[in-house]
Amino acid sequence: QVQLVEYGGGLVQAGGSLRLSCVASGSAFSRYDMGWFRQAPGKEREFVAAISWSTDNTQYGDSVTGRFTISRDNAKSTVYLQMNSLKPEDTAIYYCNADSSWTRTLYVSGRAGDYWGQGTQVTVSS
Repeated sequence: QVQLVEYGGGLVQAGGSLRLSCVASGSAFSRYDMGWFRQAPGKEREFVAAISWSTDNTQYGDSVTGRFTISRDNAKSTVYLQMNSLKPEDTAIYYCNADSSWTRTLYVSGRAGDYWGQGTQVTVSS
């Protein structure tokens, strides 16, 4: 069982930056692929980014590639999402996600793993 808690959301102007953090409980964090999703009002939840547990290789959704960077610190059981050049369309609730499955659906195909955080609001003003 893993519990995920996100930090770092807030209000920022377009063109600005924010860094989200997700702290995980449990000793198996270093063996989980980790990722971020987001959901804007009236829209479906969208894959943002994922990072492999074994290689630190990363995957990104098309709408954030080149602007967002996912990273992890296994010693701190924390995954980060650095968001630069923010746009109003990035406004959403951002959710941390952990995948403990052997099929690695989060990292391989951008489909959500089995554990979610509670979400943190990011609002980008124009």
